[in-house]
Amino acid sequence: MWVSYPSRIVFARWQQRLNRFAGQVWLDDHVERIHIQNTGRLRELLVPGAQVALMARTGAHRRTRYSLVAVHTGKVWVNVDSHMPNQVTAEALAAAAMPEWPPLQVLRQEVRFAQSRFDFYYEADGFRGFIEVKGVTLVEDGVAMFPDAPTARGSKHMEELAKAVRSGYAGWVIFVIQRSDAHAFRPNQAQDPVFAEALYRAVAQGVQVCAFNCLVNPDRVTWNAFVPVYF
Repeated sequence: MWVSYPSRIVFARWQQRLNRFAGQVWLDDHVERIHIQNTGRLRELLVPGAQVALMARTGAHRRTRYSLVAVHTGKVWVNVDSHMPNQVTAEALAAAAMPEWPPLQVLRQEVRFAQSRFDFYYEADGFRGFIEVKGVTLVEDGVAMFPDAPTARGSKHMEELAKAVRSGYAGWVIFVIQRSDAHAFRPNQAQDPVFAEALYRAVAQGVQVCAFNCLVNPDRVTWNAFVPVYF
């Protein structure tokens, strides 16, 4: 199951990041300011001269003509669009493309529970539960890791998922690895020990975890395969 971009893709060379949401690239013969749809640090990806894929955007109130969607490492494309993990997960679940998951009778997005809004609510085979999706771009020696920067919001989501499980719901965290060169996943204890501990506590209380990698082209992302999760 794959998700493609609706607008045309153009290629450029990375120059520098200006702030969390903006960067500069060399496009044709000029410097272009672009929008970054990812608040992660992406330091290992956004290096000067790296080839990047941009999606053309239109709109009267836009300050930039393009959004960054993917970066080439020299070996593989890495999707860096923070909206893509949810889209790929939704398509895969709706189409029953993930063999470890039963067909879903109900799948709703952005559903509130307690003090959080989870990415998905589902019903399947008599179960009902919540799913939180986390996009992963960082890979070291074939192991994907999340997060690449401290995330208080992510820690809160783990606590709220555990609360949902205690209330009788199922709770899932799906780590979507936005590249194809990862064969395993683990939480990034060194970068954010608070999130890692929150995840460990959630799992101990019944929250379930899975991770899958994706085949990435500049203009589309395809669900590929589950990978083992190590703690």
